[in-house]
Amino acid sequence: MAFPAPSEAPCATCAVFQITSTAQAVRLALRDVLGHPVMSGLSDDARGTAQLVLAEALNNIVEHAYDRDDGQIDVRLHHSFGRLSCDIVDAGLPMPAGELPAGLAQTIGNDDDFPEGGFGWFLIRTLTEDLTYRRIDARNHLSFKLNIEQ
Repeated sequence: MAFPAPSEAPCATCAVFQITSTAQAVRLALRDVLGHPVMSGLSDDARGTAQLVLAEALNNIVEHAYDRDDGQIDVRLHHSFGRLSCDIVDAGLPMPAGELPAGLAQTIGNDDDFPEGGFGWFLIRTLTEDLTYRRIDARNHLSFKLNIEQ
């Protein structure tokens, strides 16, 4: 479940959530995030894109960054000038080599074996703008913007 961060009072166009690093907590958090007033007024397409990108990013954090331990994920959203800015911070393991995965499109063979990895980051890279990753003080900082006025 996502809880608004107690130390930050969101403005009318922003939201702050703290999410426990479990798959179930991410599912519940996505429901809470999509139901937040900052998301109201978005088109169905924009809400769907936000849901897809946030789900991919948050599930990657649960699966890889917090592979060995539970932790907290902080999500900050800000709606301004036709863009939804998203900042996601966690204290899990860093990205391999300290950088974002390439996220190249994967080839699917005829044998119904889907290659592992790549689809999520391909989608994130395709659907976002200004995607950045930094490791600062043992914390991962992922930021991106979504064009919500398509």
